[in-house]
Amino acid sequence: MEKSISKQSENKLMIRDFPQDERPRERLVQSGAASLSNQELLAILLRTGTRSESVLQLSNRLLTSFDGLTLLKDATLEEITKTKGIGLAKAVQIMAAVELGRRIGNLAFDDRYSIRSPEDGANYVMNDMRFLAQEHFVCLYLNTKNQVLHKQTLFIGSLNASIVHPREVVRP
Repeated sequence: MEKSISKQSENKLMIRDFPQDERPRERLVQSGAASLSNQELLAILLRTGTRSESVLQLSNRLLTSFDGLTLLKDATLEEITKTKGIGLAKAVQIMAAVELGRRIGNLAFDDRYSIRSPEDGANYVMNDMRFLAQEHFVCLYLNTKNQVLHKQTLFIGSLNASIVHPREVVRP
């Protein structure tokens, strides 16, 4: 019976059991955010774990259930709260952080981005289109100085095709 109790306590390694300089918050202060893993950054956002697992174990389980950040960035509130140990407050914090990251990623393009080459056009829409599962036909409307005035998705097609009539492009 003593062995089973000691094994349970080994599995319950909480943040307070970590040496002070190995805890995610302290490591962020010492070495910067870039030195932390996704699991550790998520653990800082979540702040606390549950009675049975540390915040690092909880963040690892959350990342595993969403296949890393790839699916977590598009997860709904309901999907996130299905994870044991993640309530409404923690799910809202995660969604807010993801949206903040998305907005920061798009900051560079808010000040009248100029399109001077196909590469500039691709860079402008890349953040929004990188992980899409279907073809999207997106138009960028430019002024006479080749600055983006408006971006509009005209059609969402199938897995590998989008059929758009020219009048749909010219109408807006």
